[in-house]
Amino acid sequence: MSNNTYQSPLNSRYASKEMQYLFSNDMKFRTWRKLWIALAETEMELGLPITQEQVDELKAHADDINYEVAEAREKQVRHDVMSHVYAYGVQCPKAKGIIHLGATSCYVGDNTDIIVMTEALRLIRKKLVNVIAKLGDFAMKYKDMPTLGFTHFQPAQLTTVGKRATLWLNDLVMDLEDVDHRLSKAKLLGSKGTTGTQASFLELFEGDHEKVKALDMRIAEKMGYDAVFPVSGQTYARKLDTQMLNVLAGIAQSAYKFSNDLRLLQHLKEMEEPFEKSQIGSSAMAYKRNPMRSERICSLARYVIVDALNPAITASTQWFERTLDDSANKRISVAEAFLATDAILEIYMNIADGMVVYPKVIESRIMSELPFMATENIMMQAVKKGGDRQELHEKIRELSMEAGKNVKVNGGPNNLIDLIAADGSFNLDIDALRSILKPENYVGRAPQQTEEYINGVIKPIVEANKDLLGLTAELSV
Repeated sequence: MSNNTYQSPLNSRYASKEMQYLFSNDMKFRTWRKLWIALAETEMELGLPITQEQVDELKAHADDINYEVAEAREKQVRHDVMSHVYAYGVQCPKAKGIIHLGATSCYVGDNTDIIVMTEALRLIRKKLVNVIAKLGDFAMKYKDMPTLGFTHFQPAQLTTVGKRATLWLNDLVMDLEDVDHRLSKAKLLGSKGTTGTQASFLELFEGDHEKVKALDMRIAEKMGYDAVFPVSGQTYARKLDTQMLNVLAGIAQSAYKFSNDLRLLQHLKEMEEPFEKSQIGSSAMAYKRNPMRSERICSLARYVIVDALNPAITASTQWFERTLDDSANKRISVAEAFLATDAILEIYMNIADGMVVYPKVIESRIMSELPFMATENIMMQAVKKGGDRQELHEKIRELSMEAGKNVKVNGGPNNLIDLIAADGSFNLDIDALRSILKPENYVGRAPQQTEEYINGVIKPIVEANKDLLGLTAELSV
């Protein structure tokens, strides 16, 4: 790697090799050749004067791309598609006259872009399923562990560690549904010609509309697709790029929410992301354990969320049947959205695989707040002992204020229970009060909700995708 040339950190630091390959030149140009083979073979099958020998010659050189010839030619003609047509023809002299017959540049360019995005979304799906599986295991493990809930990041009623994880999971399940919907709609541009009218192909087939329609569909089938865009200009509708990146932005939003929550929990010392034995948290403060993985998710997710605006603007500003102000933008924005989302899910997998929970800290924070939350239960027990509810309510209000002052002003512990035990009007000793303060009595249906959600939603997803499971993620830097 050159140290005096810009290198994308998405390659050098973040995205997986699998995702990097999908957006590589090799993937692109190999797919171009597959499309040229599909075109020639289908034209032959539909009666054009193309021989099996010519098709076989194209197939023989599908993968051994002579890049140096294409690069030299492009310097002369300034056209990437025609340069590769030429280079392919050098290797296939018998077939060079029928390569790209009737097609425009978007035949290979746009169909390849769709194929790459579709394969990339399948890889995203695989990693998303693995994150869901790992997080599901975590939720079940901690389904019964009470923890302080927060609204507005202020102490609220108790929930459980596992129940909170189901909130993160449910966001990802919604994302998986979006991914599956988008994959179910996958279709190629097909062979539509320079303005989408298929005029060049109609000319080749001497006005036979049925053969032109058959050409469109057969090429798609040879490339593994069962549908093509029913109408188009020269390009596929750029709205597809918007739809793709909106799905990725949704995943980024879910990951951001999770990692932001984890950063807050790590500050509270209740939970931590994995921290390796030799990892350095700070160059100046050796004791620090910074949530760098979660912070990296937030950083990349912010980029993907904003990047989704690129294809939205591009799709809305296209002119008629074709304009070229989309090209430079989509080369960058689409690839980087997939690479960044891939990196996000790699990190998410890594975190979900090794999150650390600190039960004693969680319990301590619960007990600092639970006395306030248990006042209704305490009051009811005192009424059963013969107390007056209205008087007890006022007493609890006064004692709660005093305990709150001890915490906030004096920096002391929450001593509400001691104050109540010392007040004879409640007729409850310290042991009776402590029996009321059992955290598991204040979590509602959180354990049951968690188990029901995992069994009813997550396990069917995991079972249906068990062939995709088993991924692990090691962070490069």
